[in-house]
This record gives sequence, structure tokens and C-alpha cells, in this order.
Amino acid sequence: MTTARSWWRRGDNHRAEAQAAKDAASQAFYELDTAQRDLEISIETISAVDDSPEARRALAGFRSLGERIDQVSAAYIDTVDAHDIDRDELDAGAAARARTELTKAKDELDKAKTELERFSAGLAPLLGKAETQLARLAPAVERAKQSLLAATNALDGVRAVGLKADGLAARLAALAPELTRLNEGASKHGVQETVQRADDVRRKADAVRTEAERLPEQAREMDKRLVSLRTRVQALATRAEGVDPVLSELRRRFSLACWQDLQQVPERAAQAVRQAETALAEARKARDEQRWPDATSRLATVRALMDDVEGAVSAAGDRLRQLNEVSKDPKGEVEKTRFAIRDAQRLAMQGRSTPEPRHARPLDEAVARLDRAVAALEGRHPDYWAFLTETAAVRETANRVVANIREDRAAGR
Repeated sequence: MTTARSWWRRGDNHRAEAQAAKDAASQAFYELDTAQRDLEISIETISAVDDSPEARRALAGFRSLGERIDQVSAAYIDTVDAHDIDRDELDAGAAARARTELTKAKDELDKAKTELERFSAGLAPLLGKAETQLARLAPAVERAKQSLLAATNALDGVRAVGLKADGLAARLAALAPELTRLNEGASKHGVQETVQRADDVRRKADAVRTEAERLPEQAREMDKRLVSLRTRVQALATRAEGVDPVLSELRRRFSLACWQDLQQVPERAAQAVRQAETALAEARKARDEQRWPDATSRLATVRALMDDVEGAVSAAGDRLRQLNEVSKDPKGEVEKTRFAIRDAQRLAMQGRSTPEPRHARPLDEAVARLDRAVAALEGRHPDYWAFLTETAAVRETANRVVANIREDRAAGR
């Protein structure tokens, strides 16, 4: 009896060892299957966001690893099916073989799991990037929708105060198909493309909102500029009417050369005023029709014409003033010019016994030019304008020499 009980006890031990091996293999299979499912989720996350060569290589690697896992899993299942550990007639040899083969299946499952974990660790950078993209998806879409709503509200607001904003409304309407695509979601268009589309929609909607919110102030500014330029046109028209008396005095008191170039000023001024008035009327019409770019363009034309009128009208008055001054006292102009020459000469001689020829030559010529200009004033009807033009040119020559000397000395230091 003792011998029989010892034999059954040994059989139970082999069965228990085989069962333990089976349980361990089952646990290894479960852990491998869980890890594979987790990795599959990671791969799906990456694939949804990233289509780079690196991501495609990862997907190919996962498929290859999956085939290896399928082989190991199939071998495990075949091993379990091949050994019925619970049958009554299981002998010690069969139990030992079951334990050995189940232990081998477990080892293969563990190896596959190690390979899978190593592969999964290598995906960390790609997975992190993909998760970041996915984390941006919902907020990006929501921001886009909020921007569209804000733009719509802004347009409603400007329309309520009588501004049409048709151009802005058309730009906003053009975003409707993009909103449809956003609503279709990333499952249809991809995560990255959807995030980019959402960002683009948000930027465009924000631009429409910003411009819409500025429209009332823009309209007020436009009205102020219209009034201001209208006043300026009227004032310059009045000033332009005063050019003829100025020219009359120039003709009466000075030689032809002193005023001949100003002959066309009254006609030019009158024409510019007429053109400015036409452009101003066009600007007013564009503003009333809320064609803001056209209105701005026409106002720029008005300003340019007015600048031209101001320059021409001022030139006549300035000419008379300058000629009056020099005809009464040409010595002041001469002394001013001689001072500029002497100042340049002193600088040229500073620290030297003789000036450099390239500085001395233009200064000597300047002295001669001034002497000739003074001599030209002798006679019954001197050309005072030619005199003023020449003295200004002489002073410019002296100033240029001074600038050259200072540049040379600064470079020498």
C-alpha cells in the first residue's frame, strides 16, 4: 500500500509541474497579447498623424514583428492542444514532455515579448510627436469654429450700423467648405491635414473679424480725411489765384531769365486743382459705396496733386522774395558764400603747409565762379536768379570739400 501511494504521489507531482508550466505559458501568452494590442494602438496613433519614411518603416517593422508573434502564439496554442494535462491516464512521461514543451513555448513567448518591448521603446519619439499632434486636434478645431463665430458676429455688428462689408462677407463665406471638412473630422482627412486646415481657417476668420471691427473707425477716419482734403483743395485754389500777381511783379521788376521758368505755374496749378476736385468727388463716391481701397487710392491722388500745387505756388512766392532780397543787398549773399569757401579753405590747411590738390582745386574754382557771378551783376538788368543759383552751387561745392576732408581724416584715424 505504501508503494502504491508513493507512485500516485509522484504522478501528481509531474501533473502539477506540467500544470504550472501551462499556467506560466498562459500568463506569458496573455502578457504578449496585451503588449501587442498596446503597440498596435501606438502604431495606429502614429499612422493617423505621420506619413514620413520613418513612420512607414515603423509600420513595416510592426507587421514583420506581428508575423513573428503570430508564429510563436500559434506554436503555443498547438502545444496546449497537444497535451491534455487533466486526463486521468496521463503518465509521468507524458506530463514531463508537456512540461518541457510548455516551458519552451513560454520561453519563446517571453522572447517575442522582449522583442516587442524593444521595438515599442524605439517608437517613443514618433509616438510622442503623434500624441502631440492629436492633443492639438480638438483645441485647434474648436478655436477655428470660435473664430468663425466671432467673425460672423463682427460682420453682423458693422451691418447694424449701416456698413455693408460685402468683401469681408465674401471672404467669410469662402470658408464654409473648410468648415464642412473640419466637421467631417480627422478620420476622413487625417489629423495633420485637419490641424493645418483648422489653423488656416482660424487665421483667415480672425483677419475678417479684425478688419470688420476696424470698419466703423475706418469710415470715420475716411470722412475726416475727405473733409480735411476738401479744405486743403479750396485753400490751395485760393493761393493759386494769387500766382498771377506775383508773376506780374516779377515780369515788371526783373529780367526774363528770372521768371521765365515760372510762366506755366498758374495754368499747372489750376489744372491740378481741377484734377484734385475730380479725384475728391470720386473718393467721396467710393466711400459712400464703401469701396474702401478705391476711396483710399483716390485720396492719395488728391494728396499728390496738392503737394504739386503747393510746390508750384510756393516756388513763385519764394522766387519773388529771394529776388527782392538779393536785388536790395547782393553783398549778403556774396558774404555768405565767401564764408563757406573760407571755412573749407581753413579746414583744408589745418595741420598742413599746403592743401591737397584734390581739395584745393575745387575751392580755387569756387572762388573764380563766385567772382564771375558777382561781375555778372553789373549792368542794367542783371540776372539775379542766375546769380542766386550760382552762389548756391558754389556753397554746395565748398560743403562737399569739407565733407570729403572730414571723411578722409576719420578714415586715417
